[in-house]
Amino acid sequence: MKNLKIATAQFENKSGDKNYNLSVIEKLSQKAASEGCDVIAFHECSITGYTFARHLSKEQMLSQAEVIPNGESVLKLTEIAKKNDIVILAGLFEKDENDNLFKAYVCVDKNGLVAKYRKLHPFINPYLTPGDSYCIFEIKGWKCGILICYDNNIIENVRATTLLGADIIFMPHVTMCTPSTRPGAGFVAPELWENREADPTSLRLEFDGMKGRDWLMKWLPARAYDNAIYAVFSNPIGMDDDQLKNGCSMIIDPFGDVITECRSFDDSFATAIITPEKCIQAGGNRYIKARRPELYRDIIGQEHKSEQNVVWLNTDEKSKN
Repeated sequence: MKNLKIATAQFENKSGDKNYNLSVIEKLSQKAASEGCDVIAFHECSITGYTFARHLSKEQMLSQAEVIPNGESVLKLTEIAKKNDIVILAGLFEKDENDNLFKAYVCVDKNGLVAKYRKLHPFINPYLTPGDSYCIFEIKGWKCGILICYDNNIIENVRATTLLGADIIFMPHVTMCTPSTRPGAGFVAPELWENREADPTSLRLEFDGMKGRDWLMKWLPARAYDNAIYAVFSNPIGMDDDQLKNGCSMIIDPFGDVITECRSFDDSFATAIITPEKCIQAGGNRYIKARRPELYRDIIGQEHKSEQNVVWLNTDEKSKN
């Protein structure tokens, strides 16, 4: 593997406006390519928008969703990738020939679709079908995986993707700044976003505190450190439907160190050159080799019924009743 220059992006998407969102993806991809980036990664549902989908009927979801790889958005991504000679990762809602709906994230290059992943733990709309498999693919000799937002909260998913060979895991999100049972969690007032030029300090304090980045730092670096992988985290900035998101898209190396991060309130990206040596040097590589699966194979693999409780979504539903 050779060194790889990756950009992780953040932008304020418009709900249901795929043409606009793709225009931003094109602008940022072009700029990243001009700066020598091999890859640019965007957030969960960056093509379609995300949070607004909690209000949509199945018919409305089907009108937003596209078939992959021959839908308009993936074809447009391929066109952008070819024009700029850059690998692009972005998210959208997918439908199949039987009108099953999925939360998808794709990787395309100048030749077309490289990989497609379906979120294992979707929740934003009741008509979404969970994915049923992991995804491993190559970008210029690097083994890569994808886990979308909530999927990364289940540590087994990250370890499984690593054991399947991933050196890089792309982790697209729409997260933070929502209520939870943990101390300090909550929405961030949209008024702070509207007043960000006059008073950036108040907004940054909210974005970086326990409603936002401080919470992320409790667990995200550990995913990279424990598994000796590069974690490419992408998250929107600004309003997503009626919720404010704090961006801070970042790349974390196999030592668990943040090596680049978006720190503006603008549509932007941050870049890092990743090197293969770190995947070997990091402690997580040694710990994976030291595992004794005979001790816990039957424990981890025992029967279990998945229960997914998203606190902010339940809070949102109660507030309407």
